[in-house]
Amino acid sequence: MPSSITYTAVLDVRRETALHLSHLLQQHRQMIGTRRNRRALSCFKQAVMVLRWFLNGTRIKQLTCDNHIGRSTAYRLLHEGIDVLAAQAPDLKTALESAAKAGLTHLNLDGTLIYTDRISTSGPNGADLYWSGKHKHHGGNVQVVSTPDGWPIWVSAVRPGREHDMTCARTHGLLEDLSLTATETGLITLTDLGYEGAREVFRMPFKKPKDGELTEAQRAFNQLIRGIHGIGERANTLLKTTFKALRRVSLDPSRITQIAAAALVLLQLEHGRIV
Repeated sequence: MPSSITYTAVLDVRRETALHLSHLLQQHRQMIGTRRNRRALSCFKQAVMVLRWFLNGTRIKQLTCDNHIGRSTAYRLLHEGIDVLAAQAPDLKTALESAAKAGLTHLNLDGTLIYTDRISTSGPNGADLYWSGKHKHHGGNVQVVSTPDGWPIWVSAVRPGREHDMTCARTHGLLEDLSLTATETGLITLTDLGYEGAREVFRMPFKKPKDGELTEAQRAFNQLIRGIHGIGERANTLLKTTFKALRRVSLDPSRITQIAAAALVLLQLEHGRIV
């Protein structure tokens, strides 16, 4: 009697997306000079393995079993697929130029915490770099720029989870780039109060003053801008609901940079949309 059960599963992704990734992997193998029949998996099978990890968060142990490969080989093929996809992600300048050409009314900026299971990293004064006091969990902060309807067009490199959105935005140079875009094209950026220190650059709600009240005009403005910006917060949800791999990363936290960029590329491929 067999000790295991075999069953058929369907991966919820367009075949064109898998073929595109397979083509990218083939180009990569040719570039590094990989000889034929020297890999454990074909480009297409490797693409399917990578997509399973992104979409379903399939564990490495399961991937090794299904593909009859070793654990180290599975990790190597997975990281290769992540890097090949991430290399296709647009940089901030390209994303902003595309948004301006598309005639968008505004952009949205919001940060999200990508949970991680990895051990902590000591920071200043012994503080845990990847511990987010707001979320009470280890993770990395990723900034996301999106269109008015909440479609992500750019994701940043990862920053330690303990850093606030404002700190991350400054580190990535978002204040300068988005301010220049607003000046040159009139394309303003909406944010929440997490970026309060950049009120001269971004549009955000007014904060209730200490021992005071907001004016009627300020309350009306807050209601309006929160309603408009609230739609933009769909971008982070869209990435995390589509790709289970982004809900909790068990790899090195520094790899969140490539994982988030690769997820953005896959989302754009799957829906055929850039902006």
